[in-house]
Amino acid sequence: MAKDKKKKSNSGKKQAGRKAPFLRSTEWFGKPGMDGFHHRSWMKNQGLPHHLFDGRPVIGICNTWSELTPCNAHFRILAERVKRGVYEAGGFPLEFPVMSLGETLMRPTTMMFRNLASMDVEESIRANPLDAVVLLVGCDKTTPALVMGAASCDLPTIVVSGGPMLNGRFRGETIGSGTHVWKFVEAEKRGELSTQDFQDAEACMSRSVGHCMTMGTASTMASMMEAIGLGLPSNAAIPAADSRRNALAHMAGRRIVEMAHEDLKISKILTRKAFENAIRTNGAIGGSTNAVVHLLAVAGRIGVKLSLDDWDQFGRDVPCLVNLMPSGKYLMEDFYYAGGLPAVLKELAEVDLLHKGAKTVNGKSIWQNVKDAQCSDRDVIHLTSKPFKAQGGICVLRGNLAPGGAVIKPSAATPKLMQHKGRAVVFENIEDYKARIDDPNLDIDENCVMVLKNCGPKGYPGFSEVGNMALPAKLLKKGVTDMVRISDARMSGTAYGTVVLHTAPEAAVGGPLALVHEGDMIELNVKKRRIHLDVSEEELERRRQDWTAPEPPERGYWRVYHDHVMQADTGCDFDFLIGSSGAPIPRESH
Repeated sequence: MAKDKKKKSNSGKKQAGRKAPFLRSTEWFGKPGMDGFHHRSWMKNQGLPHHLFDGRPVIGICNTWSELTPCNAHFRILAERVKRGVYEAGGFPLEFPVMSLGETLMRPTTMMFRNLASMDVEESIRANPLDAVVLLVGCDKTTPALVMGAASCDLPTIVVSGGPMLNGRFRGETIGSGTHVWKFVEAEKRGELSTQDFQDAEACMSRSVGHCMTMGTASTMASMMEAIGLGLPSNAAIPAADSRRNALAHMAGRRIVEMAHEDLKISKILTRKAFENAIRTNGAIGGSTNAVVHLLAVAGRIGVKLSLDDWDQFGRDVPCLVNLMPSGKYLMEDFYYAGGLPAVLKELAEVDLLHKGAKTVNGKSIWQNVKDAQCSDRDVIHLTSKPFKAQGGICVLRGNLAPGGAVIKPSAATPKLMQHKGRAVVFENIEDYKARIDDPNLDIDENCVMVLKNCGPKGYPGFSEVGNMALPAKLLKKGVTDMVRISDARMSGTAYGTVVLHTAPEAAVGGPLALVHEGDMIELNVKKRRIHLDVSEEELERRRQDWTAPEPPERGYWRVYHDHVMQADTGCDFDFLIGSSGAPIPRESH
């Protein structure tokens, strides 16, 4: 008994001797005199009792709720659950809004505003008395935008994703958001689906709160957050309508208070090894090509050196284990029931495709989190020894058509088209494409290569998801289901096909894509990582002399975006936002 008492006493001394981390909020709420009076008094008009200002950690809940962002429409509930956890652990939660990026409605594209939203997050955190933050993310660009902003401030941070919708059902068939839209559009063009059928499918696809339930960009980025260590275990796949999503938010609220006491900053999670884990995970889940751009941008903010070539190096030999749309047949709800991302991470770790010691927000290593994970359905989550597809990683292509690189997603492509040579059918911009694609007189066949220009970061502007160009109606009616398509655009993570994307430099800055003419021969060889325009350097130089740059926007944010956005191969962040500046205490305003 005496020995036990002594042990307990020593432990208490060690705990008492640990230096408490500096809390930024005390510079607002902990001061005597006018400064403290001013800040506390105004906050008390919300009915807050005085003991909340006693030096406990202030936790910011960064909320992207908006009725214009249907994927995030349930975030008011999630925020309340986070608050419960924060209060329970002895913290002081304060919710604040930031710009919400709804992929479903915003024009020309939410990617146009990702960097703007990240600045909103960064400045909101820096300017306010916050010691740690919980990021409520869901729809595609809300995840990278909030993480980029938080990374710039380097406070303790947890990501809580909103979760995917429940499975869609249409006349006995399981349908996936985004993926089935393309299929329904093509079926209607072929005359196989009536206008009424098309409208009936609308209500069947999106039947609960949450983001796309395919392995689109939203689900991919939620998976990236769990794999990189910023989300609690199972963050990626719990359906939005499942009560366990609320429980996870509650536990995130508890944990963020502990992280504030531990001073477990986001920079201690977002290490080089963590990014390598995310890249390999993206291959294993057949994730979206958009993850390439977003993780490059996050790495740039936190100061981790990450390149396009790293995506090819670390993702090249990763098999696709997850049988989900658009690469497969199941959806995120099925993925969760089968074991979710922990089951995938365990598979990767057991064949040394995961850095097991990488730290996560719950204080444990990634391996400690997943070593006991179970899989209940091997048709949904395959073994590495019997993968769903042999290659799941993103392939990086280079050549005279893309000296800065381009990407392709093999798991969503047609194998026989991965090595192909064809005649270019060129569309100068998206308006040109829409005007001519279904013209019966368009000179195109299934062996041609469709080329779309001026849809990159500066060109659209905003780098829109138009790279997976729908095929001409006349070829769809012939039964053609895929063609090689090349552009400087992005594509939705819910899309599929043999689509080469993110060609850099883009056409709008005079990249080689701008010089492609109708009838040029283009060679694609994914195995050799090659994308080649069969035109001599002399001829390309002659064409370059004739090329004229598009006129830039005249004013406002669009002009700032145009002048400062970087190219796809470096993450499309603003050139003046690279690197973390931390969260120093702002000057007093009075």
